[in-house]
Amino acid sequence: MEDSKKKTNAETDKEIVFSRTIKAGKRIYYLDVKKNRRDDMFISITESKKIVPDGDESKAFFEKHKIFLYQEDFGKFMHGMEEAMQFIESHRAPFPADAPEEDGQAPLHTDEINIDIDF
Repeated sequence: MEDSKKKTNAETDKEIVFSRTIKAGKRIYYLDVKKNRRDDMFISITESKKIVPDGDESKAFFEKHKIFLYQEDFGKFMHGMEEAMQFIESHRAPFPADAPEEDGQAPLHTDEINIDIDF
């Protein structure tokens, strides 16, 4: 009887009605819009990060963190995110590419590729 309550992977996948993957360096973010049993939609945000203990690739695993964002909280969440992002933008230190050049040296980070080879 208990087994009939468990969902198979195929049934679980049916709950996802929209999905977006964002690759960001060593992390991958998954934004999934899902439906609950009452057909209410919500957003599941998952951060997945590959962990390689002691540099041993054979022991690698993925650490995952999830949050669920429900429709009634969208406005408050977005307002808080906008405030946090504005705070960071107004208080951030300049990136090396934004920093002024010192002693005639080029910035540490640029979008240009410079090759200086002497033979």
